[in-house]
Amino acid sequence: MPEAARMWTEVTFNIAYLIAIWTLVAFMWARRKRVAPTDQHSAHLITGAFALLALGDTGHVGFRVLAYALGGLEGASLTVFGRSLGLVGLGALTTAITVTFFYALILLVWRDRFERSLGWFGILLLVMAALRLVLMIPAVNQWNSVVPPQPWSLVRNGPLVVQGLGVAYLILRDARRNHDRMFTWIGISILVSYACYTPVILFVQQAPLVGMLMIPKTLAYIAVAVLAYRGLWRPPEPASAALKPA
Repeated sequence: MPEAARMWTEVTFNIAYLIAIWTLVAFMWARRKRVAPTDQHSAHLITGAFALLALGDTGHVGFRVLAYALGGLEGASLTVFGRSLGLVGLGALTTAITVTFFYALILLVWRDRFERSLGWFGILLLVMAALRLVLMIPAVNQWNSVVPPQPWSLVRNGPLVVQGLGVAYLILRDARRNHDRMFTWIGISILVSYACYTPVILFVQQAPLVGMLMIPKTLAYIAVAVLAYRGLWRPPEPASAALKPA
């Protein structure tokens, strides 16, 4: 794909994605009273999770759009406290932090939905989240780089992969046991997102076009949000509907 075509594909998709994800978050918040009382806590957690995801991705894909507008991914930067920070790298750091908390909240959604305790495995997934945050601190991360450095990209993303796949496993295990169709598809969507994300982690340095897999990965997150919204944010039944003839 020519570079110009790839750029416009990415820019168009990024803008559409940000509009979609923020619209979903706004609907979740504005229509929170439509959620059944038994689902209120799960709905609050899901709203918080996707608000965090949207915030991080506003930095990530939003800064990429801004960088293209300023002339290209490599040279775009801003100065903070006298230090030059690359827009693309700063956006990558932002989303790296928020997506870690996103999966921590989705873990709590699983616990709330299926009335489970975290157990040793759930605690392990939270430890993976904490480990990932620590691994993002060293300078070897090179957050000013447009392309993440290897092998450190694998090191810092390893805990996230364990965290996300672990959450997907717990959701799918209990959703299938409880014949919970909505959460079964949520678990599948998370697996799809990682199926697209893993090749990017492994090969984007050697084959930049692999980065286009971030588009279906992002669509998988939108699918999770839509599934949750359609399943939990149900409009209240009209009073007349509740009055059934004897």
